[in-house]
Amino acid sequence: MALCGTGLKLSLESVGVGYYSKNSSTRLLRSSGTSLNQRKHSSLQQKCWRVRCSLSRKSTLPMESEDNVQSVSSVLVEEELEHVIKFKISDFKISDRVSVGLGGRADEVVFEATVKDSQSPLNDTRVVLRQLISAQAKRRGKRAIEVLKRLVRRRLMYHSYSMQVHGYVPSPMIGDGGSFTLVHGYHGSFSLRHWLQLSDWLPTLEATLALDEESVRRVGDDTVGGPAVSRQLRLIRILMRDLLIGVNYLHSHGLAHTELRLENVHICPVDRHIKVGILGNAADFYESSQNSSTLDSNMERRQMMIAFDMRCVGFMMAKMVLRELMDPTIFAKFKSFLTKGNDPSCLREFLLQILNRNSSSGNAGLQILDRNWGAGWNLLSSLLATKSSKRISCLDALRHPFLCGPRWRVSPSMDIIRWGLGSTAVRISEEYIYRLPQRTRLAHFIELMEMLNPYSKPRNWLELLPGKWRLLYSTGRHIGLTLRQPSARVLIGDVHLTVSRTSTLNTNLSLTSDIGFTVMVNQNWPHDKSGTTGKLQVNAMFRLTAGRRLYLKEDKTTGKFPSPSSTSQNSVIRKFSGRKWRKAIPFKEFPSTLPVAKFTPHDVELTMSLDDPLSTNVDIAKTVVREVRTQVPPEIFDLSKIVCGTYLDPRLLVLRGVSGSALLFTRSCE
Repeated sequence: MALCGTGLKLSLESVGVGYYSKNSSTRLLRSSGTSLNQRKHSSLQQKCWRVRCSLSRKSTLPMESEDNVQSVSSVLVEEELEHVIKFKISDFKISDRVSVGLGGRADEVVFEATVKDSQSPLNDTRVVLRQLISAQAKRRGKRAIEVLKRLVRRRLMYHSYSMQVHGYVPSPMIGDGGSFTLVHGYHGSFSLRHWLQLSDWLPTLEATLALDEESVRRVGDDTVGGPAVSRQLRLIRILMRDLLIGVNYLHSHGLAHTELRLENVHICPVDRHIKVGILGNAADFYESSQNSSTLDSNMERRQMMIAFDMRCVGFMMAKMVLRELMDPTIFAKFKSFLTKGNDPSCLREFLLQILNRNSSSGNAGLQILDRNWGAGWNLLSSLLATKSSKRISCLDALRHPFLCGPRWRVSPSMDIIRWGLGSTAVRISEEYIYRLPQRTRLAHFIELMEMLNPYSKPRNWLELLPGKWRLLYSTGRHIGLTLRQPSARVLIGDVHLTVSRTSTLNTNLSLTSDIGFTVMVNQNWPHDKSGTTGKLQVNAMFRLTAGRRLYLKEDKTTGKFPSPSSTSQNSVIRKFSGRKWRKAIPFKEFPSTLPVAKFTPHDVELTMSLDDPLSTNVDIAKTVVREVRTQVPPEIFDLSKIVCGTYLDPRLLVLRGVSGSALLFTRSCE
């Protein structure tokens, strides 16, 4: 779409180079003064020169001076806006309705119109008139036109990913008392938020984007259709990649959007691209001065602005994948979880609670994030990282496995490999099918995680270990009921391990295991499993030191079934010896020892509480304790049997007991 000036013939190169700062009036007056005796001037330049001279004289009348200043300011505004079209209100045919997706702010009045000027290159083009009333709104409109000068240098990218600003309609009033009307492109009736709120949003968006085999190849896929989860994942990849390309386009020009929301993003049905909205609040990365202190502050400013935009992109991705977050109440809980300083890597554990889901199998959004070894959760946590320096950039996000289809070969980083191993172990443990194949696979993944432990020094454990952890799986004992007949009707609930530091001056830790359970008094299992609730608590003191775990070569077992631990260790050795893992692991040969965090116990204390009426019956209490001890791993009932910690990251923890069994925990976000 052509860009025209006000009566001037400008090429794209001249538009891109012409840049005026906020102090352009000063520059204009100086330039006119230096060239006064060298060339002929236009009436505008002569007027500016006369105003400059008159302001320097003390005998000038006040009223005459104010009128001249107002005329100069209006002329300078037109000079700043000369790279866009100056419209008249008579150039438009105003529509009698406005699309819901164009809703503006309180200080804006929005109209839909069609250009009816045969001399204009936009004739018969549908546009949006955004009348800006307040001073702040006018600044936003003029800023959107100012930003256009910088973005139009790459014309193809500008037309593809930015909402096109065609021009403006000046106010008939002189000065700043009147309104300022911005004229920009019309890119459909709905914003992205309104698209997602439709009951049939998936087939509607697929039809709007006209998805075919050629379009899905842009995200590394080669198929269309399929199950609803696959279709939704494919669509989210297309939208997210388009959004990230548009945001990166702004960042590469030294601009931060600062207002990325679903309401400000539109999908154009013509070119099928996402438009990142009007850039009225776009902020510059760098300040004008060039001293050394300002350069350092500019780099910090740039990093913070990019991090802010990426956090907004993370919120948009969360709403696109998990439609429950479109509810303001649920989204407020989601945002509160992050503002409290919780690690975004624990979002899955938190969302399973607030979405009232014990499993992710019934939720399409959770299934999408769980696919490809939990790659979606990794990308979401990287976009919403607590520290701005840890947030992922646009280019790295575009290379992330979650946004790359099966046709694209992606070389994952070590962090993504660790994330995938942990996510797969968590998903297997949630299935609650613990036959020999499942037990062997879980032990295998835990061994792989231990080999790739990112934090092996005690000081790292003292920083990350404190908190509340929920027990997921034990390689030594099945948690809960088995096929045997229990001595008491006891159902095990959640088992938590709380770790806290007793003092910052030493390495002493306090460990508390909380075992929640429910007791049914009847001899047979009732349909109503409410029963009487109880809790068993074990406290212990530990000292954390550095240690090493030995890997001994075992003889071949003569039994019918080999132990899962020995089988998993052998499979780990075979896997690490292959060509695929040789580049990823930090050592060339399978080590005989690995560094671990050693736990040295001191005191152990056990307490139990039962609700009425069982709290007064000692015999039932003894039976319940015996049954609970049978159903939970011995390391949870007797914390002194915990020997060392072999794996730790912000969301997962692996502890080893004296028997060699492993306990897998996930960080609880209650």
